[in-house]
Amino acid sequence: MKWTIDEKYEGLMIRTYLRDVHGFSRKLIKSIKFNGGEMLVNGEQRTVRHQLKAGEILAVHFPAEMKSEFMKPEQIPLDIIYEDDDVVVLNKQAGIVTIPSGIHTSGTLSNGLLYYYEKHNIPYTIHIVTRLDRDTSGLLLVAKHRYSHSILSAAQKSGAINRRYKAIIEGRLPDETGTISRPIGRKEGSIIERAVREDGKYAVTHYQVLEEFGAHSLVNVQLETGRTHQIRVHFSHLGYSLTGDNLYGGSRNFMKRQALHCDYLSFQHPVTKKGMEFSIPLAQDMQRQLSQKGMQVLNNFE
Repeated sequence: MKWTIDEKYEGLMIRTYLRDVHGFSRKLIKSIKFNGGEMLVNGEQRTVRHQLKAGEILAVHFPAEMKSEFMKPEQIPLDIIYEDDDVVVLNKQAGIVTIPSGIHTSGTLSNGLLYYYEKHNIPYTIHIVTRLDRDTSGLLLVAKHRYSHSILSAAQKSGAINRRYKAIIEGRLPDETGTISRPIGRKEGSIIERAVREDGKYAVTHYQVLEEFGAHSLVNVQLETGRTHQIRVHFSHLGYSLTGDNLYGGSRNFMKRQALHCDYLSFQHPVTKKGMEFSIPLAQDMQRQLSQKGMQVLNNFE
């Protein structure tokens, strides 16, 4: 990456300029310093303490990204919604794990992305920004390289990445709109389940009921925070489990997986700073179940 230094940034050290102006994390700056990257000013190598002058050209060469020896490329179908040099947006299918783990060592979305990268000579490793549970479908954001990952990770922590979901829950909520604000932590005795607990992490979920049919409701859900299993835990805590979510009390008579789909995603592009916005239709299995009830599904909040 390359920038011509504006007068208003004269006197800033390189590390301050990269961190405060372009959002470089301290971890990323250290990686450039110690793992084979370079910082050049007018073609000459400089340290992070160099004080910049107006008109100087600062170039940053990132070190090569190392792919994990434990993650192998696999040819897995990918539904890519958008791609450029810095980000990828995918429509994740239900039933596929996002990243490898001790339980799921292969067959993940990340394995498929690695194969796609190698096939198209994309010299990066996998940087997942908005992870989805195995049986949750919908929009998922991936940073292609460590710089965009650094920017987008900070945006996610600050709540600047906007995600909306549709869920089918069991029962009828007392209010058409509402907010669930309860802390979430690991359930005692389990390495997988989460629960509402007072010593948990701050978690906020907003919802809007779209339609009610029999013993179920279709709701629009917007996350303010992004805790593990947040939507599933919050609605289960209120007594309205997601249908199909047998981990948190939902029945599988209506759906064979948790009825949860991310249908809207927006964020500021990490490099161009342009606002990016994506929306997709409801997953086919959820749409099929609702259609059998004669329901019409709106795509997003009005």
